[in-house]
Amino acid sequence: MKRSVRSPRVVTALRRGATVATAALLAVLTVTAVPANAVPAAAGGPAPTRDEIYRELGVADQPVDYVVLVDTSGSMAAKGRYSTVRSTLRVFLDGLTRADHVALITFDNRPEERYIGPAGDAAKIVSRLPKAPNRSGATDIGAALDQGLHELERTDAADVASVVLLTDGKHDPPRASDYPKSSGTPWDKLRKRAKALSGRTELAGYALPLGSGATGVNLLGKVVENTLVLRPDSIQDLSAYLRRAGDSTRARSAARLLAEDKGKGVTASWTDTGVRDLTDGSATASVTFRSATRHVPLTVSGVRVSADGVPLDVTGVPKQLTLKPGESRKYTVRLAGGPGAGALPYRRTEDGRAALRVSGQVSSSWQRALAPDVDLKIPDGVAVTGDPLVARAEVGSVYFLPAVLSALVAALVLGWLWWRSVNRPPLHGVLTAVPVFGVEIPDRIALSGRRVGFQPRRGGQGTVHGRRRRTAEGPRVDLLIRYTPAGASGRPDQVTCEPGGEAMVGGLSFTHLPHEPAAGPGSGADAVAPGTGRS
Repeated sequence: MKRSVRSPRVVTALRRGATVATAALLAVLTVTAVPANAVPAAAGGPAPTRDEIYRELGVADQPVDYVVLVDTSGSMAAKGRYSTVRSTLRVFLDGLTRADHVALITFDNRPEERYIGPAGDAAKIVSRLPKAPNRSGATDIGAALDQGLHELERTDAADVASVVLLTDGKHDPPRASDYPKSSGTPWDKLRKRAKALSGRTELAGYALPLGSGATGVNLLGKVVENTLVLRPDSIQDLSAYLRRAGDSTRARSAARLLAEDKGKGVTASWTDTGVRDLTDGSATASVTFRSATRHVPLTVSGVRVSADGVPLDVTGVPKQLTLKPGESRKYTVRLAGGPGAGALPYRRTEDGRAALRVSGQVSSSWQRALAPDVDLKIPDGVAVTGDPLVARAEVGSVYFLPAVLSALVAALVLGWLWWRSVNRPPLHGVLTAVPVFGVEIPDRIALSGRRVGFQPRRGGQGTVHGRRRRTAEGPRVDLLIRYTPAGASGRPDQVTCEPGGEAMVGGLSFTHLPHEPAAGPGSGADAVAPGTGRS
């Protein structure tokens, strides 16, 4: 029924109705005029007023349908109510433009169309009102609402419509009325018609009771869902309350215009995503900020630009920037940093994808002036669009790989030398070999170098090399003797002989003489016969 708060739909309608309240209501409020081409206040300047915003939007150029229902029953003659309504309507209608459409309907025993046509000539419209109310007339509010909805159901109706009801009494229809009571099937039909109208137009109602017993105004809320009941303290307050009705209609018209900007904000992107060479640690790029709105100016404060994916410092964008509707602005920025060498700093070309990241608070200088009637629903943050920037740099040291290779070679050499000192130590002394069973002159094997091959007189062949070991008495070099007897096959037999010790393998007994010189005395006992070699 009656509603003291405007619904979102009412707010959205804002646009076309601005005409209505614009002229007349502005005249009543004696609002200072603003040039038609006024622009929104820039960031840091004074915030624009509602009237400046309305003028910037061209709200006055948007047509609005007004249905004004005036009670002309006998009670309206009391306390000068009717004459006050006539004079106040003149001021109200003066605020409309010729783009608006006015239906002035009076009602008592039945509704009567007094004026149907364009606004713009308030004197002419008001002159169509009867000179005085019908002293014997009833108050058929249902029939009046029926007539008003019929007017708004025409095919060329505007996108924004307002029904204004002025009455000082309750619903008191004549006996022949189609609305004998204040409820029932006829009222349900009215409500369905109004709901159907609301599906294609921004419909709102404004009910103004002109007396303490004016309960009939509540019936408008039963029919038109978005109805605001304005309750002037006296008939002298009627002008101010009509102005409120006009202001609300202007807000609905503005909201309708601004609805296309809801949810639209500021986007940012790299202007050019080509390769940036950061070998020297810095390069330049550009960032473009764009406003996606059509009407609303936007301000981004606390701006901070950075990058994800590549460690970059991005400078050159101001801390606060303001964009006109649909404006794009490009800023040249300095990039510092770049791809890193990572854990292996060898010289190479490294590419990284630097995704733009922008933080900041998005707002509009219009928000405070239009609240709470119009909620712009601006996204709080900046949305990043577009592809990442390619950051390229020559990273690492040209000396890294040569140093690694040199260190590897040195490690291999040192490792080989260590292995050689343990597994192939220098040999000293003489190794004698005699058969285990039998008496023969021993073969003398002179030990020198790191490995010695031998061929005993009785046949076969073998090798001798050292193996360095750690013992409780200190390091020593054992002899590792491998021998394959003549005629044998397969792997050679192997035995270890301690320094100065004896060992048997393959039927031969070997004795190490560590202190015997390799070229010592002896008669033909040198076993380094043909086929024998040293290494």
